Amino acid sequence: MKSTTVRRAALSVALAAALTGMAACSGSDSGEGADDGDKAAHEGAADVSSVAALRSVDRSIDKADSAYIESETTLGTMLSVKAQGPISWADGYTGTQMTQYTGGTMADTMRQLGSTSVEGRYLPDAYYVKMGDQFAEQSGGKHWIKYAYDDVADLAGASGAYLKDQMRNTTPNQSVKLLLASGDVKKVGEEKVRGENTTHYSGTVDVADLADRNSDLTEDQLAGLKHQLEQAGVTTETVDIWVDDQDLLVKKVEKGELATGSMSSTAYYSDYGVEVSAKEPPASDTADFKDLIRTQPAT
Repeated sequence: MKSTTVRRAALSVALAAALTGMAACSGSDSGEGADDGDKAAHEGAADVSSVAALRSVDRSIDKADSAYIESETTLGTMLSVKAQGPISWADGYTGTQMTQYTGGTMADTMRQLGSTSVEGRYLPDAYYVKMGDQFAEQSGGKHWIKYAYDDVADLAGASGAYLKDQMRNTTPNQSVKLLLASGDVKKVGEEKVRGENTTHYSGTVDVADLADRNSDLTEDQLAGLKHQLEQAGVTTETVDIWVDDQDLLVKKVEKGELATGSMSSTAYYSDYGVEVSAKEPPASDTADFKDLIRTQPAT
């Protein structure tokens, strides 16, 4: 692969890694998973006691503001990553995470640039990723790439708008909201997770319906996103969560199918209330994604 093609591909891979890292906090928060009428209908099919318990979990996580998150995500044959670091959702999705590219064709692209592990910083209006020296040598000497959410939305269409929405509004309790919105939540039982006593809940979520319920996108943006989801072969996904006796999320697993293979995301949550600091990298060492993507040759 030509070096210019590798550099161009790496720009998309780094952004994909940001999204997979956020899979630990899936969904977008519009305040209510579903309207009251939908909730009433759903609860007839779901375990009523589980619904009540998860509402309490939802509130507890929302109040916690931050946590240390460890996650592993696989997107078919395209990309597998591990990520870890403290994240806050008190004022937008903020924090610093180290991401390791562990497999897939996208990881191969990053290896060609000597960037098998990168630092990512989430700020309220942008995501920053620190690339390796090899990438910097080929891209003006700057190590950091800035992905302003507004620019991503403009350049990537409906999927970019959805990413922008997720980046700004995502919180760990969205997996709980997914189950509440699904109408399919059931209590599985009591289990130990990393030595801690937890309660396990499970359910199945309709992905396209979820976008309708849990985002602030326009009708046109939702229509475009649903089309892309259908093309990727995404229809439903299963969600399993484990919560402790403080009504806080300890573990989350999501699984689904993509046109390129299976999707899975596993995350562990600890140290709720941890202090989180994420600073904007030096401007002198930062390149803007929108400028890089416009100047990189197409082939």
